[in-house]
Amino acid sequence: MSSPSTRRVAALGAAALLTAALAVPAPAAGPVSVTLNGNALNLNPAPTERAGRVFVPLRGVFENLGASVVYANGVINATGRGHNVSLRIGSQQATVDGAQQNLDVAPFVIGASTYVPLRFVSQALGATVNYDGANRVVALSTNGAPAAAAQAPSNQTITPVPGANANGNSGTINITNILPARGASVPARRPTIEATFTGGTVDPNSIKVYLDQLDVTADSTRSPSGFSYAPRSPLQAGEHTVRVTGTDTNGGRFSRGWRFTSGTSTVSAGQITNIRPTDGSTVPNQFTISGHTTPGARVTIQVGAATGNATSIGGLIGQILGAGGGGNQVSAPITVTANANGNFSQQITVNAPSGTQLTIALNSTDPQTGATGTPVSERVTIQ
Repeated sequence: MSSPSTRRVAALGAAALLTAALAVPAPAAGPVSVTLNGNALNLNPAPTERAGRVFVPLRGVFENLGASVVYANGVINATGRGHNVSLRIGSQQATVDGAQQNLDVAPFVIGASTYVPLRFVSQALGATVNYDGANRVVALSTNGAPAAAAQAPSNQTITPVPGANANGNSGTINITNILPARGASVPARRPTIEATFTGGTVDPNSIKVYLDQLDVTADSTRSPSGFSYAPRSPLQAGEHTVRVTGTDTNGGRFSRGWRFTSGTSTVSAGQITNIRPTDGSTVPNQFTISGHTTPGARVTIQVGAATGNATSIGGLIGQILGAGGGGNQVSAPITVTANANGNFSQQITVNAPSGTQLTIALNSTDPQTGATGTPVSERVTIQ
């Protein structure tokens, strides 16, 4: 029979083992950075990842969005930007402006900080949220407006510029042939994002493209008549804002934009293969561009005088080349539809002297999901 002192030691040992079993170390925060309206936030602690999903510290993010946060007895109450949010640690039920909402994952605590799913920030306070997985950047955007405005029906967004007219532009540039369309919801997590310029000729060196306040210009293909951007990593499901700025050849400045909503589909557009003419070919002033991709896919073709590093994904297509008779004007991106076998072709005629180097940029868009393929860019020379 054990003595009282032996039983006491055993009890203490068991308590120590139980305490050790319950004290699970918190996972270290991943190297994820956060921006708000394009400005870096110094959050302490930083966001973290679990099972491939991003979680953000509720207090740090909400307070930077202008909300006050009160925590008591496992309940978090946040007020700001015209919204009232209440949620409980360990519960997937939340209340936003008096209405019940379900969280995909319950809030959890690491140290003294409460973490919530990234998407909930958007749902709760009306901010636009995007996660660039390739660069590990969380981009929050309020568009400089109160939450009610952020939830307004999607339409063309015009950002005022110095010396602009009442429409926010000193030039005449507008955008058409927009993908995804204004206010559209597309299933794809990586949709094709593009537009055509109308009302004038744009200086391609001046173009800047922004997605949710992130500058994605370097990864887009720009020409005097339009731009195309294929996200390198999946977007966070939810609403996104696109903005393109620049100047026309007369020096007039413009800033145009729109909103769309992306989904959760992982389907991607088929790659463009069997491209003719091949990279480095010599071609006559009239030639045919052809290739193969997903049946029924929308294929965007841009052609122009080679400028900059246009043979990479992202780059410039230079000055517009005048069109000869019988061919398509190269003053705007050309859109063709792949047939039932996935084949497409388009005749191009350009007026350019022998030796002129042309850039051909192509991208395909899945007809069902709006998903983008991998852009292809190559150069040919007029014989």
